[in-house]
Amino acid sequence: MEPIQKVSAYLTQNAEGLSEEIVAEIVNRFGFEIPKQEFDAAVSMYIEFIKFLGGMIASNSDQVPDELVEWSKGNGEKAASMGGKISDIVTRYPDTRIVFTDRLKTIGKDHGLTADETITIVKKVNHMLDISINETVFAFERQTQKRLRETQLQVNELSATIVPIQDKIAILPLIGNIDYDRAQIIIEKAVPKVNQWGIETLIIDFSGTVNIDIQIAKHIFDIRNILLLTGVNTIATGVRPDLAKSAVNLGIDLSSLEVYSTVQQAITSIK
Repeated sequence: MEPIQKVSAYLTQNAEGLSEEIVAEIVNRFGFEIPKQEFDAAVSMYIEFIKFLGGMIASNSDQVPDELVEWSKGNGEKAASMGGKISDIVTRYPDTRIVFTDRLKTIGKDHGLTADETITIVKKVNHMLDISINETVFAFERQTQKRLRETQLQVNELSATIVPIQDKIAILPLIGNIDYDRAQIIIEKAVPKVNQWGIETLIIDFSGTVNIDIQIAKHIFDIRNILLLTGVNTIATGVRPDLAKSAVNLGIDLSSLEVYSTVQQAITSIK
């Protein structure tokens, strides 16, 4: 058996033991201890990585195994799902690279590899590590963006909450930043509820808004026109002077819209 094939077999057959030793060396370079659960998880990951490496060394191809790509994606997705930071993963790669290089130099020497053969193996390791970190980061970002979109969707859904306060009277409190997506959710979710619940007067309260783009405000004010078609009266409260001025400049007619400073004033006016 050729020396390089012996190294391939050695890595594959001793992946578990080598992984424990390599992880221990990497952790030692960090200068601090890590929880046993995290240590064991790292060992499990490197067992797979070393097996991938063993298979790649035995091949003349530089093509990274699909399994490694999927493995790396899984690591990134797992880290994101657990609320981890991508920096926790990336910062470990330099030490990992150094430890792997030193260990492979020793293994190559023990198995009679030439300097060129050792360099070839080290290059393959570096290539695998580069691909792995790229796929891990990409997967982490995708998973993080997915979670952000899901969270934002939940926030948007909550922002379309209609709160009944008296018989046939309800309030739509607008809280936080109102962007286009939230405005659309309000129109799509709130308006049908008003009709379903037989509400005759809807109070749209702007007092809780931190920031609202005037173009988005136009969409919100347009709710009044939509509700008027179904016989629902709309009252606005908490409209700041700057928002009212900008609305007028955009041609939004506030003269026919009941506007009050507070919700209490609006409720009193209905009686």
